[in-house]
Amino acid sequence: MRRGGFLAFAAAGMLAGCGRLGDTLTESPLIHRILAAPERLDLALLGAGQPLAREYTARDLSPVFRRNGFDPPSDERYVHWSRSGWLGYRLFVRGLVERPQSFSLYELRNRFARRDQITRHDCVEGWSVIGKWSGPRLGDVLSVCRPTPRAKFVVFHCMDDDNQGTRYYESLDLRQAYHPQALLAYALNDQPVPVENGAPIRLKVPTQLGYKSAKYVQAIELVPSLGGAYGNGGYWEDQGYEWYAGV
Repeated sequence: MRRGGFLAFAAAGMLAGCGRLGDTLTESPLIHRILAAPERLDLALLGAGQPLAREYTARDLSPVFRRNGFDPPSDERYVHWSRSGWLGYRLFVRGLVERPQSFSLYELRNRFARRDQITRHDCVEGWSVIGKWSGPRLGDVLSVCRPTPRAKFVVFHCMDDDNQGTRYYESLDLRQAYHPQALLAYALNDQPVPVENGAPIRLKVPTQLGYKSAKYVQAIELVPSLGGAYGNGGYWEDQGYEWYAGV
C-alpha cells in the first residue's frame, strides 16, 4: 500500500474508532451522571442559605392537629381513592421540566428519601399547632423531573374547592421550593395524613403561614412567571393575602 493510501486508511480507521468511542460515551449512564452532576448541584444550592423554621421535639406535639381551609374533596374519584388506600392516585409534575412524570403514593414513599420534621403550623387566623410531618423533600422530587432554565415558579394544583367551583392552588418560587424543610408530606405524627388535613399529599412549608401549605395536592406545574391563568399565585393571594407569607 502506498504511503498516501495508508494514511487515508489509518485516518478513516481513527475516525471510525472515534465514532464508536463517541457512541459509547453518549450511551454511558456514568457519563450522563457526570455531566448532570453540576446541574443537580445547582438545583440543590437553590435552597442553601435560607432561614430554617424551628424544629421541636415529640414532647411538644399538639394533642390534636387542628384542621383548616376548605372541606375535603367530595367528588367520586377522591372518595374512591380515600377508601382504597389511595390506589389510583398519582401526583403529576409537569410544565417546564425535561422529564414530566407522575408518582403513585407508593413511589413517593419508596423512591425518595424520607424527611421527618416537627414544626409549628401558624394559621393566618392567629392559632398555631405543632405536628410531625414526613415525606420527601419537594426539591428531591423536582430534581428528578429536571426543571428547565425557564422555570421560575412552582404552582400546586389541588383537589379541594371553595364550594363555588374554584379549586385551591398555591405557588412558590423555585428557590423556596428547594428549601430543605419544604416537604410533600404523606404522614402526620407517624400516621398517614388524615383526610381532613390534606390526604394523601400535603405541601408543608413551615417557614410561611399555613395557607401556603396547600392540601390535597394532585399536580405540580413549573412555569416561567405568575399572573394570567395563575392569578396572584394562590387562592388566598387572589383575595388580597400576601404571596410571601413568612413567619
